[in-house]
Amino acid sequence: MGDENGLPESTSGRPRRPAGGRRLPLRTVLIIVVFVPTVTFAPLLASGMYQLFSQWQAEKAQMDLATTTVGRPAANLFFTLDQERRLTAEAQADPRSGARDELAKQRAVTDKAVSVFRPLAALDAPDGQEGLTEAVTRTVRSLGPLDQQRQAVDGGSGGAQKAFDFYTGVIEADLGVLTALSHTEHGEVGTKAQTLVDLFWVIDMLGREDAVLARGWDTGHLTKDEWDLVADAIGTKEHLLRSRVAPSLLANESQYGTLTASKAWQAMTALEERLVTSGTGGESGQVSLREVGGAWRSSVDTISPQLLEVLSRRLENVSQIGYAHARTLFVVFMSVSSVGLLALILVVFTSWRLTAILRRRILRLREEAQELQERLPDVVARLERGEDVDVDAEVHMVEPTPDELGELGQALNLASRSAVLTAVRQAEQHRGFQRMLQRIARRTQILIGLQLKKLDEMERKHEDPEVLEGLFDLDHLTARLRRYEENLVILGGGQPQRRWRKPVRLLDVLRAAQGEVQDYRRILIEVQGEPWIAERAVGPLVHVLAELMENATAFSKPPTPVEVRAALVSRGIAVEIEDRGLGMEPEQYVAANALMQSPPQLDVMTHADDVRLGLYVVARLAASLGLKVTLRTSAFGGTRVIVLLPTSLVVERPRVVPQPAAPPEEAPTRPESTPPEEEAELPTRSRGRAMAHVTAPAAESPDRGDAPQGPLPQRVRQASLVTELKVPADRDEQTDQENWAVRDQPTRSSATIGAFQRQSRRSRTGDDAFQPRQDGSPEPGSPRTEDRG
Repeated sequence: MGDENGLPESTSGRPRRPAGGRRLPLRTVLIIVVFVPTVTFAPLLASGMYQLFSQWQAEKAQMDLATTTVGRPAANLFFTLDQERRLTAEAQADPRSGARDELAKQRAVTDKAVSVFRPLAALDAPDGQEGLTEAVTRTVRSLGPLDQQRQAVDGGSGGAQKAFDFYTGVIEADLGVLTALSHTEHGEVGTKAQTLVDLFWVIDMLGREDAVLARGWDTGHLTKDEWDLVADAIGTKEHLLRSRVAPSLLANESQYGTLTASKAWQAMTALEERLVTSGTGGESGQVSLREVGGAWRSSVDTISPQLLEVLSRRLENVSQIGYAHARTLFVVFMSVSSVGLLALILVVFTSWRLTAILRRRILRLREEAQELQERLPDVVARLERGEDVDVDAEVHMVEPTPDELGELGQALNLASRSAVLTAVRQAEQHRGFQRMLQRIARRTQILIGLQLKKLDEMERKHEDPEVLEGLFDLDHLTARLRRYEENLVILGGGQPQRRWRKPVRLLDVLRAAQGEVQDYRRILIEVQGEPWIAERAVGPLVHVLAELMENATAFSKPPTPVEVRAALVSRGIAVEIEDRGLGMEPEQYVAANALMQSPPQLDVMTHADDVRLGLYVVARLAASLGLKVTLRTSAFGGTRVIVLLPTSLVVERPRVVPQPAAPPEEAPTRPESTPPEEEAELPTRSRGRAMAHVTAPAAESPDRGDAPQGPLPQRVRQASLVTELKVPADRDEQTDQENWAVRDQPTRSSATIGAFQRQSRRSRTGDDAFQPRQDGSPEPGSPRTEDRG
């Protein structure tokens, strides 16, 4: 049926979202206000704390590695290997001397240092200096051939230079560990530690000189290659002392000045100058050492402890600087953490407190707005009941405050008063308009009733088929006009005035509804059994069915039929109205069924331009009767409407008590004060065909009680005329819509109309028999019933 159900556009469409898009709840906004600064400040604080903690942890770990964990084993390994290198050179130069015993003792000391250093290869130091693990691994790997080298020295198979190169390589690898330990996170510690590494290299250069010179003390000369090694070591040592060690000395490292000013240092430097000078003029490939061995040993033995004291002082200074800076970092970390946490707590508390106050004030305003929203319907309901409403008493004023929220509260006060005042005015106007609409509709209904009475009188007086045809058309239009006027009454908040005092057959109710439809010829009615409807539901049910039938005929293409089927079911009576139109969309069915379940309070003024108000009327009447109306798609493609009448509206067939027939002149007429709907049954007429045997109820026989009689007597038009005087029927005048009527029936004549009227009258008055004329024909002046809806 398409949009024939009269759904307003707003009920079938989805609600539109506000133009501003989705709005965040107030609680969410306030939480964001609280947590945005917190979330912004907390990561910054955490990042700073993490960096300080990481730096403190790294520097402390690096200082521990440099001073104890790795630094001390590496330094011990360095000194033991340096001593073993010199003693190995002396033992190789003079196997018969006592150097063998000293070498054996030194090897034992070296083995202890190596046993302590080797486990460092498996050390896991994530905060350690960069390159430390590789340097330790390289040193441990270089210590691997130590035993083989010692066996070669003891067996005399290894040369002096090979032993020198081995020990020098291991010492250089160990110096790489010490160099890696000097690369700390703190720049000052790294600078001071580099001077410490330079002092280790100075000691290494001095040890190289001592080891090479030990080869030539007994022979009194060195080869040219050996002299080159000594000269390179002397030059490197002097460069380190002058360029890197001396400029970086601290005030408390005065031992270095005492060392360089001592006689032993001066004697050593003088011997080194003589060695360098003697080697420059030699051309024989050997350099003479002369008799300087004793002076050299005495000077070196005196200088070595003093040089170690300078190195220890530097190590102590580096440790103090490094640990002092690490402690400072820890203090800064604790201070920043404490202050930051306090600040974070203060920010969170302050933000939460302020937002809580703001939210409480806003919620108070929202409660006032919600109270107004809940109060307005109550005000309108009271106005509809006719009560007087005091606007000032209904508005709760919000106390203003000198801020923006106070201005909002003042605006809410004005809006509340304006809303209540507007609701009062609109409710009064709406109530007045409904009263006026009902008053006008009632007056119009009185005129329609008078018009129906006048038509009834005219139908009794005339027997001319053409006149009766026109009268029936006017009667049909008047019945439809009465239904439209009842629509206005219902939309205006009233109820139909048609009432019945007796139950009525469902078939008569359906025919009465059919009679109020413009294209009634297309409606096919089929009723299973003979169910009866309670008198209180007859009028509204006729109206509901007429609206649905007209809706079906209006939105299905002629001459397709509209099938109406009714039958008793377990929960009452089901009436199905099925058309063959275009149907509706699924969402329109959903909207229509929702309207049937909960009809809204329709404002006729706002829907004045909407001509599709049929479903509103159906929904209101169905709700008042307890009907269940459901719309669904039809197998023919149209719409099928199912009206379920509850069992409370279904009654048993009433027992009819026979009454004496009234004379024609005393036939009951419809007084102006008594509506025609007070009759028991609703016989109908079918235009263009004599269907009295189908539409009129059977008369009650006095001899057989309630047994139905046969069809009413019928008179065929022109049947009494001779053949020459008969006029053939003009078939071209029949319309397409009339083809749907029963074709085996004769056209309607005054006789059939009279028979229909008499049968209708007998149904109302309980007449037992017809009132025939003397010639045997039915009486033409019998009154017509007015029981259609």
